[in-house]
Amino acid sequence: MSRFNDVIAVVTGAGSGIGEQTAIQLAHEGARVVLVGRTRSKLERVADNINGSVTEPVAAVFPADVTKEADVQQLGMFIKQEYGDLHVVVNNAGSSGKSSILDMEAAEWDRIQETNVKSVFLISKVLGPVMIEASEAAEQLENRAIVNVASLSGHKAGAKIPHYSSSKAAVINFTKSLALEFAPYGIRVNSVSPGFAETPLTAEGLKNKRFEEAIQRNTALSRVGKPEEIASVIAFAASREASYMTGSDLLVDGGWLIK
Repeated sequence: MSRFNDVIAVVTGAGSGIGEQTAIQLAHEGARVVLVGRTRSKLERVADNINGSVTEPVAAVFPADVTKEADVQQLGMFIKQEYGDLHVVVNNAGSSGKSSILDMEAAEWDRIQETNVKSVFLISKVLGPVMIEASEAAEQLENRAIVNVASLSGHKAGAKIPHYSSSKAAVINFTKSLALEFAPYGIRVNSVSPGFAETPLTAEGLKNKRFEEAIQRNTALSRVGKPEEIASVIAFAASREASYMTGSDLLVDGGWLIK
């Protein structure tokens, strides 16, 4: 049997990059996935890709701004009404930018913190109880999982990304707090910290040959990562194979920190 047979999963930021690849992998391994993001057309493209490769549709689309509590509450109601259960949540929605502290507008700081940190809080606050209720309704606590996508930048400060680095460090720490709070309900909470991978957030920088070469020099594996390589680690953390792991951060950086 596939690792995610009979599993209901929510993936935020599912319209591209790591979120897209994670949704595809979970679906191909048996999960029914709810794709969440701001842009319906992007989500529908991913859903069509997934549903076109299976015998029955398994991907649903739910456009939402996960920094808005009202949108997240509507997502929670949708999960309850349509599925009545929830096993896996992947908090992948994120944003970045480049600015020095002295030049940064407060609005830019707020935008990054809301997208990268507040969204994880809101999704956990709203969907956590859905997972708890479903688990308690079973004969015993079931193994359920939340995976928060952090970043290498949460471990190491980067030039002109203080808002991004601090937000991802917050995600790693929030993951530990959430793991403690949700452990009694059989819900594991871990984070995955990607290094440089080919995603929409890094696309502009990777157009610069010197930037790409610098990444290769500073990475032990001498290359940029691929979204599917990050997605496979997220899938592991969400699966029963990681049933005794909670409060951990999995660094998937090609060996950047060790070089």
